[in-house]
Amino acid sequence: MLNQEPISKLCDELGLQPTVFYRWQKEFFENRAAAFQTKVRPNQQPQQQRIEYLEKKIHTKDEVPAELMAEHVALKKVLGRFFHRRDQGNG
Repeated sequence: MLNQEPISKLCDELGLQPTVFYRWQKEFFENRAAAFQTKVRPNQQPQQQRIEYLEKKIHTKDEVPAELMAEHVALKKVLGRFFHRRDQGNG
């Protein structure tokens, strides 16, 4: 009985053979831990790989402008010193 309702009555209402119900019940009790584990969907792995790839790509795109800006600043300093010396020498 399930909540005071006979299994056979429930199975009749659902069009299910009681033997099928009991087989499912047995399988559930034998594998109940697995029934409540988080399952990874088969297509989740490729999605996760794509997310990681795109995150790396974003990180790289952030690094490139930072490197270019650092090189730009360094070049301006060198050119500033060069023109400063040149202007002082012609003075």
